[in-house]
Amino acid sequence: MQAKLKTLYEDDTDTAHRFRYGLLAFDLGTIVFVIVTSFFPHTRLVEAIDMVLGVVILADFLARLAIARKKSRMFLSPATWADIAAIFSFLAPITGEAVGFLRILRTLRLLHTYQLLARLRQDFGYFRRHEDIILATINLLVFLFVTTGLIYALQHGVNPEIRNYADALYFTVTTLTTTGFGDITLTGTVGRLLSVGVMIFGVTLFLRLAQVLFRPAKVRQECQKCGLTLHDADAVHCKHCGATIRIKTEGNV
Repeated sequence: MQAKLKTLYEDDTDTAHRFRYGLLAFDLGTIVFVIVTSFFPHTRLVEAIDMVLGVVILADFLARLAIARKKSRMFLSPATWADIAAIFSFLAPITGEAVGFLRILRTLRLLHTYQLLARLRQDFGYFRRHEDIILATINLLVFLFVTTGLIYALQHGVNPEIRNYADALYFTVTTLTTTGFGDITLTGTVGRLLSVGVMIFGVTLFLRLAQVLFRPAKVRQECQKCGLTLHDADAVHCKHCGATIRIKTEGNV
């Protein structure tokens, strides 16, 4: 059983890649479910789906724990604790279903695994040509979603202005872009401290990710002499071997 799990999670086979694509689709579906259900009262059907999602997440977690070479090291990863929080949020809604937004950290980790990245490069030419921009976009969306989810988790139910994810997202975007309309504010000491954290750390990180997205720091151009792929956008010579490289540009950078 353990050998079969190891094959699915780590091997470079078509079956393993389909399995990991399935996990990615499940993660994305879970995120959509968490967002959509924030707009409606939680019925028995929603709670039943919560339980099913929680069981699947728990099974995935136990499978990865079973094949982990150093199990104690696994518990040092923030993504592991994000998974644990998500499991409790789905299986025991009393802990706060909003914590389920941490599932997106699992999606980010899955996207950054070597096996999945290698397969995406092989299967999708567009991803191969624009990998840096796509990953920067994903990182930006993850940051926005996690910040929005944190605000929703801490303010929903205690702040009448935060009724659903749309309200939390609106506050997050206006704060990160320094627009600050002021029609939605976070209440209480925790809310004010969260606002300060978003303004100080969030704006800096948001601008950095946006800069990477609209103007990638590196370009992909293989050096014909040594094979180095990543170079500065305005590079003339390869930093590794000094050979002349010819990066295609639309004009002066």
